[in-house]
Amino acid sequence: EDEVVEARLAANGYNSSSLDATINGSEDGESALADFIGTDDAALALVDDFHALAPMIAELDERDRQIIHWRFVEELTQKDIGERLGVSQMHVSRLISRLLTRLREGMLTTA
Repeated sequence: EDEVVEARLAANGYNSSSLDATINGSEDGESALADFIGTDDAALALVDDFHALAPMIAELDERDRQIIHWRFVEELTQKDIGERLGVSQMHVSRLISRLLTRLREGMLTTA
């Protein structure tokens, strides 16, 4: 009996409404509930790009993957990356440019 009472109380917390239900009192007169909830996720368009990019990054050698990780995940400067690799900042700049060109071209051929 206690479980039934508890279940009925819990069920009171869930009330559904139509997304087309009108809401009175808005500045524009009547508005639908759907106008106030849910938006398009701008990052959703990036999902396809991530899925296309992941195998290309996996094909890179360990050093190139590490450079990409340091630059775009850890957000290290080219100077910091150069110090870790024992090369100049200019050399890191060239490496990143070459890597990004290769990945960009790969993205264009898979599209």
